[in-house]
Amino acid sequence: MFEAEKLSSVYSVRCMCDGDADMILELCLSNDQYYRYCGRQPSRELILDDLRVTPPGIPVSSKYYVGFFEEGGRLAAVMDLIDGYPDSETAYIGFFMVRKDLQGRNVGTGIVGEVCGYVRQKGMTRMMLGIDKDNPQSNHFWKKNGFSVVREVRQEQGTVLVAEKVL
Repeated sequence: MFEAEKLSSVYSVRCMCDGDADMILELCLSNDQYYRYCGRQPSRELILDDLRVTPPGIPVSSKYYVGFFEEGGRLAAVMDLIDGYPDSETAYIGFFMVRKDLQGRNVGTGIVGEVCGYVRQKGMTRMMLGIDKDNPQSNHFWKKNGFSVVREVRQEQGTVLVAEKVL
């Protein structure tokens, strides 16, 4: 079991809830490049669904949809982190987005580094995630952060690269 507030020493972190949907949507709307590649547009309904959806067989209690807040309370990033998926040794990042005006400043790299360190301290041995194959920004970001592609999965919306980082 993860403790959200321990995921970062730089940001205040807490689990997000339905009442945060508009704040999350605002952050997502600023990142049009991501949504061009994933084939869907952000909406309040999509955010509300994302707050609850889990991989098959994974209970909602293993899902941590967290917000990283700057001093002053402004949302800097969101992450959907699954504890124990696809196996008990792995944490899975289902979604990660940094506010547009913070991109290119190593904010995302810092958050991912801290989250990986925390997950390692909890005894897990790897992190996994999916990357839209055609999104050059996402591919560069995750490669830069030590994730390696282990396989490709063709889906209705396009090809997803499954990537992992050994901790």
